[in-house]
Amino acid sequence: MPTQSDAEMRAVLEHRRIAVVGCSRTPGKAAHDVPAYLERHGYEIVPVNPYADVVIGAEAADSLSAVEGRVEVGCVFRPSDEVAGIVDEAIDRDDVEALWTQLGIRDDAAAERAESAGLTVVQDRCMKVEHGRLTA
Repeated sequence: MPTQSDAEMRAVLEHRRIAVVGCSRTPGKAAHDVPAYLERHGYEIVPVNPYADVVIGAEAADSLSAVEGRVEVGCVFRPSDEVAGIVDEAIDRDDVEALWTQLGIRDDAAAERAESAGLTVVQDRCMKVEHGRLTA
């Protein structure tokens, strides 16, 4: 079952390199503003957007699989019906420690597969809101 505990969410927030799947170039959209906030708070953000070269000042990868270097957390801003494929990519990478889906995004079966593969899963929660609440 995806984590609901503050302690487990704090542990996920201790990771510093976050691949943001669905990162947006458009200021004002949550998929842009949340990763920009996290970057301002010391996180290394790797945007994942196949339609952009650069997002929030960083080179964008086409997919989670295409991210160079280690990924500690996958933060998902894609529709719920795409989560299963993103979980497959995370599991195949073998370096993703946690998967965090933003508000309104959930796939319980995919979350269960991710957890069975050893990933911590946070679903349907805003990473910016939880960061502010848990680290203030």
